[in-house]
Amino acid sequence: MPFDPLFFAVAIPAVLLYGIAKGGFAGPLAILGVPLMSLVISPLQAAAILLPILCVQDLITIYSYRNSFHLKNLQILIPAAILGIFAGYLWFSLLSEQNIKIFLGLIAIIFSLNYFFFSDTLKKGSISLSKGTFWGAVSGFTSFGIHAGGLPFNIYMLPQKLDHRVYVGTAALFFGIVNFIKLYPYYLLDQLRIENITIALLLMPFAPIGFYIGYKLTQRIDGERFYSLTYACLLLIGLKLLNDGM
Repeated sequence: MPFDPLFFAVAIPAVLLYGIAKGGFAGPLAILGVPLMSLVISPLQAAAILLPILCVQDLITIYSYRNSFHLKNLQILIPAAILGIFAGYLWFSLLSEQNIKIFLGLIAIIFSLNYFFFSDTLKKGSISLSKGTFWGAVSGFTSFGIHAGGLPFNIYMLPQKLDHRVYVGTAALFFGIVNFIKLYPYYLLDQLRIENITIALLLMPFAPIGFYIGYKLTQRIDGERFYSLTYACLLLIGLKLLNDGM
């Protein structure tokens, strides 16, 4: 059972990172959450503990941006994401804990290397059924395993250069729906048991604290300076998970 100081030493920062990202500061910080907690508990349990917290955070964000979203993009992305979630459920139900660590380690490494070498190569784009379906499915898949659907989502959405509020509102509604859909397959994987829900409730108060910190930081600090550090940490964690799994 993860009721020990070491667990909370990594779980509290993980929840704070998600809250800071939801507050609008350095969104990529959130990607560290599951890999960080996976250093002390199983990756799937880490994701399960964080999922109810994310659902509550999503409700707040959706309400805040309830009148700002891009319906046509959501009509493409959400069905594709559901397929990705289903694929993620099948994948994770067949893998051992060691193989899941290898998989998550590889995702973390790929995401971090993408930032360092390819983040400036995105070209201006538009709504596309084929691209939206592909990246929506990838987003659903990676979101299921590591709550890290942001990168695939951004690869499709950012080139469209939407209004900031419309972009944030679309992301909020997309990930809110995705996270609530994920509750059922997590239940089927026996990850929404009392122990995990109890831990999630204990960690829940740190979510609004993180949100407040993120909101304040967006007004004072240039988030771009922290992206490199965030992804460097992600790369190191990914290498650690890969090594542990092997």
